[in-house]
Amino acid sequence: MRVLIVEDSVLLRAGIGRLLEDEGIEVVAEAGDADQFIASWEVHQPDLSIVDVRMPPTHTDEGIRASVELRAKHPEAKILVLSQYVEERYAKELLADGRGGVGYLLKERIADVSEFVDAVTRVADGGTALDPEVVAQLFARRQSPLDALTPRESDVLSLMAQGFTNAAICSSLSIGQATVEKHTSAIFQKLMLEQSSTDHRRVLAVLQWLDK
Repeated sequence: MRVLIVEDSVLLRAGIGRLLEDEGIEVVAEAGDADQFIASWEVHQPDLSIVDVRMPPTHTDEGIRASVELRAKHPEAKILVLSQYVEERYAKELLADGRGGVGYLLKERIADVSEFVDAVTRVADGGTALDPEVVAQLFARRQSPLDALTPRESDVLSLMAQGFTNAAICSSLSIGQATVEKHTSAIFQKLMLEQSSTDHRRVLAVLQWLDK
């Protein structure tokens, strides 16, 4: 796997790079601002870009804006965004195109190497990874129009939002594959997500949940 690290903190950039290289992941380039990010991606076209939300010059949303711009131009670009805090609108904006290959994690997750590397691999493979703290905060703060979901279906959707595969959901909830498939089918039905050759229903389900 070939990774581009986009982070203005030299120390954090070096730490992430060392962590990934220790796991056998190649860091092909590093960038310290949004312009360098776009230019480096064009040159190296990595399997994944790990991008800080807040970057120079204003340290507000340069990283996420550049990520959205890049995916609009290059839909194949895989992006894992890192943020210091839970910022809901950034998570929604990153997922808004309805495709996989995106993730949003709090920086504190880097300390759990296996969890972080799992998210890196999942997003690079075209899946999604949404920080469980984002999931928990959204469920706690909002009145959901998805009350038709049973508690178990909500559990399944929460894990889907974090990027879990059906097999991983089975393990997490200690239920069988057939049961997960039944709950997933019920979620899609209740959210009126019909099967399509182009739409990623798992991502669309998460988007509906984020919009509640």
